[in-house]
Amino acid sequence: MSILQTYARVLAAMARDRRIMAGLVAGNIAAAALQFLDPMLFGRVIGLLAQSDTMPRAPLIAHGTDLILLWVAIGTAGILTNLATALGAERLAHRTRLRAIQSCFNHALALPSAFHANTHSGEIMKTLLSGSESIFALALTFFRENLSTAVAVFVLLPLSAFVNWRLSTVLFILVAIFVTITVFVVRRTQAAQRRANAAQSLLAARAQDAIGNVTAVQSFGRLQAESTSFAALIDEVVRHQFPVLNWWAAVSMLTRAASTLAVISIVVTGALLHLRGEATVAEIVSFMGFATLLIGKLESAVNFASNLFTRAPVLADYFSLLDTSSSVPEREDADELTVPAGEVAFENVSFAYPGGPATLAEISFVARPGSVTALVGSTGAGKSTAMNLLQRMWDVTDGGILIDGQDLRDVTLESLRDNIAVVFQESLLFNRSIRENLLVGKPDATDAELEQACRLAEAHDFIIRQPHGYDTLVGERGITLSGGQRQRLAIARALLKNAPILILDEATSALDAATEARVSRAMRNLMRGRTTFIIAHRLCTVRDADEILVFDQGRIVERGPFDRLVAEHGRFAALVDAQLTHS
Repeated sequence: MSILQTYARVLAAMARDRRIMAGLVAGNIAAAALQFLDPMLFGRVIGLLAQSDTMPRAPLIAHGTDLILLWVAIGTAGILTNLATALGAERLAHRTRLRAIQSCFNHALALPSAFHANTHSGEIMKTLLSGSESIFALALTFFRENLSTAVAVFVLLPLSAFVNWRLSTVLFILVAIFVTITVFVVRRTQAAQRRANAAQSLLAARAQDAIGNVTAVQSFGRLQAESTSFAALIDEVVRHQFPVLNWWAAVSMLTRAASTLAVISIVVTGALLHLRGEATVAEIVSFMGFATLLIGKLESAVNFASNLFTRAPVLADYFSLLDTSSSVPEREDADELTVPAGEVAFENVSFAYPGGPATLAEISFVARPGSVTALVGSTGAGKSTAMNLLQRMWDVTDGGILIDGQDLRDVTLESLRDNIAVVFQESLLFNRSIRENLLVGKPDATDAELEQACRLAEAHDFIIRQPHGYDTLVGERGITLSGGQRQRLAIARALLKNAPILILDEATSALDAATEARVSRAMRNLMRGRTTFIIAHRLCTVRDADEILVFDQGRIVERGPFDRLVAEHGRFAALVDAQLTHS
């Protein structure tokens, strides 16, 4: 994406505020016109003073007074116009920035887990915040300053030729020099700025990674190693960024030199033209004002170009994230999923990750309403992949998955996931209060419903012992709570959701025996009346399952109840024997 395309998208992001934008365009045109009149009136006043020795006193005073009053009126109008434009630009830019944050946040949350598995959260946060901040800065400076510069260059500068075309030639040459220098430097530094931005993204990701795993960093004595690694990344940023900064510093120096030469040229050219009777004193003074005004605007434009150029890679990353499409697109005519019973059917389901080998092959089974189905097998056998497909984190490659006869691809993602509750091995708590974490399951739950769910999950007693009860903050990922407490909160959250389909993903495997016994009682309360799927490595936890599906290399190789599978002395029996041997 080129710089101009990127900037066009920034302006498109403000399209919802067309009326405000139209007002700002009108305000900038008015401000530029008033600024153009200012040096003309100043030149007229000076020209009048130059004729003071030859004009009668009374007409001189009257004419001069009129000019000064008009000058004051135009100056006041210009100040008020600039003030109104600045206020409007500030409000538009702030609203655009907040809208950009929300759009990117909503889109990133909606992207499937496959995207997040391959993209560091620190990189996403940097892209979201830096991108939205860049949109704010560019929107603000464009409508507050640079639109009037464009008006001055493309409209008012040509009009100056009607005042004195010879003197206006100097201004045209000045603009050409500014544009040439800027284009040259942009081309020389574009690749280096992209590399600098990539290094800054790595820096953000490394910082997020280390801080997010600070316990591991401290426990393994990695403080010095992480600091050294971080310093090396900073050096990499400096190595790519400093040459870019040097070039733009040179641009600033050259533009100031061009400005000085332009003023000197106008004075010299004006003096020569005046001696030949081809320019008046008023015209020379007016063009001095034009030059000063134009130089200020062009320097502002160069700063804007530098800012735009520096932010272009950040904005490209932002729009790239915004353009990332979901691997599970929702049909425009998708229906709401209804689950009157809760029957789940896998019909010859096959799946392969993009560019990878087959992970599941011809998986078929039916989970009856209210039944418990266990998925067992070695790591990588396909158990979790099957449950991810049930939640439509990916779409099946072949076959189909149906809930009460409805294909998952024909229903909305929101309605599908509203009908499925998941308890993970890791509890996945937010850095919020216990109450807020529970309300994720049911945002409109009453205090009585919260307490009932927590009692069923055997969590109420430990919650009320917390410093602030249900309003106690649990820390990042629930770090202030024990593993068993976090898991019981996750169970209470699933109870509140009251979904007809339940997935227990290694929900007790990380707990000690005593804690597991308490959590298991809560699990039985949670499973009651729901179509339940249990992913388990500890096979003793699936003894009471209605059906056990044994996965091996992406296929179901055995199925049936616990005792029958053990009696068959097949793959499942071998797994049970292996666990008993090592327990």
